[in-house]
Amino acid sequence: MMPMHKFANPTRFLKLANLIIPWSFGAMVVLFGYGLFLGLFNSPEDYQQGETVRIMYIHVPTAWISIQTYILIAVASAVSIIWKHPLADISAKSAAPIGLAFTGLALITGSLWGKPMWGAWWVWDARLTSVLIQFFLYIGYMAIWRAIEDHSKASKAAAILALVGSINVPIIKFSVDWWNTLHQPSSIMRADGPSIDGTMIQPLFYMFGGFMAFFITVLLWRMKAELSSRKLQVMTLDMAYKNEGQVEQ
Repeated sequence: MMPMHKFANPTRFLKLANLIIPWSFGAMVVLFGYGLFLGLFNSPEDYQQGETVRIMYIHVPTAWISIQTYILIAVASAVSIIWKHPLADISAKSAAPIGLAFTGLALITGSLWGKPMWGAWWVWDARLTSVLIQFFLYIGYMAIWRAIEDHSKASKAAAILALVGSINVPIIKFSVDWWNTLHQPSSIMRADGPSIDGTMIQPLFYMFGGFMAFFITVLLWRMKAELSSRKLQVMTLDMAYKNEGQVEQ
């Protein structure tokens, strides 16, 4: 933990964030642009799904990142509880709305993809249901931060929810292996290698890189905004105490 503690200083973190943001933003633009070009114009249609397979280039990366974001929140919550790292709860709180957006986008694109494949917008299979639970866990986590004004109490309550909710992560991952579901099993992360064509994998990973660069950029923006908000709150309280002291004198 010692190497990470040097970034606990908000000033150091802000300097690092200001260095990273232009690069992550640039990477986002390049990777999205090239990934979309490959996905729309260079990858083939699927022999069964036709053009609808291109939804994969949005659905799969957003689903991956929605899970990774929740893992980040759970890890940051554990760090906040155990080591009291001053930026841990800020990073978790800042990541939650982004994870909610990615989970929502994964559910929407999955529904759009499911209609022509399954003949229904929604089915209550294990994968879809567990992702929906993750969506509500994000909402619950954010609701705790809004409902409790005291930062330390809100941080602890939200962290406990995040850690308990992390049980859902392996369920999402292995649901297609543990139960019979309509959702297809993994086509890329397989012991025997990917089961889809390389011309489809390439744009998929470029889009994943673009979404990840987007996540990093927005996360750093939100963390900077949260730090500024907390600093402003402290300054406001200090001014209120000073004014109160002057009135008493």
